[in-house]
Amino acid sequence: MISGTLVAETKSSAAVPTGRLAFGLTQRALWLLVAGILLVVPAFFLSQFVWAVAAWDVTVLLVAFFDARQLPKAKQTQLTRTWITAPALGNATEVELGVVQEGKQILFCRLMDNLPAAFLETPEWRALTAYPGVPAKLRYTFAPRVRGDHATGNLYLRYRSVIGLVERWAVADLTQTVRIYPAVRPIEEQSLFLARTRQVELQVRKQRQRGHGREFESLRDYREGDDLRDVCWKASARRGLLVSKQHQIERSQPVWLMIDAGRLLQARVGNYTKLDYATTTAVAMSQLALVSGDRVGLLAYGRDTQQVLAPARGRTHLRQMMEALALVHGEPSEADHLRATVTLNRLQPRRSLVLWLTDLAETSMRPEIVDGAAQLMRRHLVLLVAIEQRDLKRIAASRPQDPKQMFARAAAQELVHWREMLLARLRERGALTLETYPEDMTASVLNRYLEIKEKSLL
Repeated sequence: MISGTLVAETKSSAAVPTGRLAFGLTQRALWLLVAGILLVVPAFFLSQFVWAVAAWDVTVLLVAFFDARQLPKAKQTQLTRTWITAPALGNATEVELGVVQEGKQILFCRLMDNLPAAFLETPEWRALTAYPGVPAKLRYTFAPRVRGDHATGNLYLRYRSVIGLVERWAVADLTQTVRIYPAVRPIEEQSLFLARTRQVELQVRKQRQRGHGREFESLRDYREGDDLRDVCWKASARRGLLVSKQHQIERSQPVWLMIDAGRLLQARVGNYTKLDYATTTAVAMSQLALVSGDRVGLLAYGRDTQQVLAPARGRTHLRQMMEALALVHGEPSEADHLRATVTLNRLQPRRSLVLWLTDLAETSMRPEIVDGAAQLMRRHLVLLVAIEQRDLKRIAASRPQDPKQMFARAAAQELVHWREMLLARLRERGALTLETYPEDMTASVLNRYLEIKEKSLL
């Protein structure tokens, strides 16, 4: 669940009529009028019943007119929409609708929150009872479906009295722009990874090696064979003899999240795209890395760079990461991997861990991603995460029943073999690779990150 400053602001507005004749007879009034028609049957035998029919209908209409006059005007009603939790992809989001009416009688209301399809598929009417001068509230939940900024609609209101012969129609302008964030993993799952993070941290502290890494640890007397670059000349000048710096393995490393937003990640897996799964993994990775003491940066790209965040720590930076990941959008064209790697090398001259979330294009030529990874590996430790295609593996392992299925199986096996060869080539060059299904991506990436920390590969 996401809460706090990510939650959208509360909107409140006085209602206005939906038109010049913003009222109508209810189903109860119509049934009463229909009941009067039953008196027509005895009117065939006794003419006096004709007057009874007219008197009945006139009475119903007069009571309905009196009922309408007693209903408060639309402007006497204040409507409110409050976001209890911040909308996150696939997570339960809670919204509270409120009504405050200045009338003199109890109102039976129906509310419909006109949210776009990115929030919920079909808006529904929801019942609420409002007492005079007392705020009435109802809550409902939904699971957002599309990340990014989306404009909400108006809040519609229909209300009637206890008599219930006439219903008034009103609307309140509660339009606002609300941001839907990537999915956030449940607290229970995060706790398991956080517990393992603490274990890895304790283990690294016990196994910390002096003389390796570039993080300053202490000073000591110069020894024969020490690198002159490690000599602390200021301390040497004060003491009158050479003093060397001791270094240790860096405890706080820069971690860059590279997210491919090109066409390959627009493929849908269930209700979400591969890009949605990638942003979800990026959020979980950011949380875990920040807790581990690392600094996290972001580079999301398509043909051009979409979002860039320099590595940093803290809650404020995590919020900036969430905001940026919410705005990462898919592009219909192939992503420019080489431009992205050049950009990252320019932004991060020192060694870092690069978590590259992408997919492999099926092409007869050598993919750009191989050349891009080669550029990064000269300076950084690269963990390339390729999103595995479940359908491709299923077709490759199937038993064909006809020539068409046989050709499909042969093509699938060729593609699977091509992907395995490409990943093997990247591993030979020094990259770390991970091929995983979208549903398992987050857990697999977090486990691999903890292995890297545990083995001090960076």
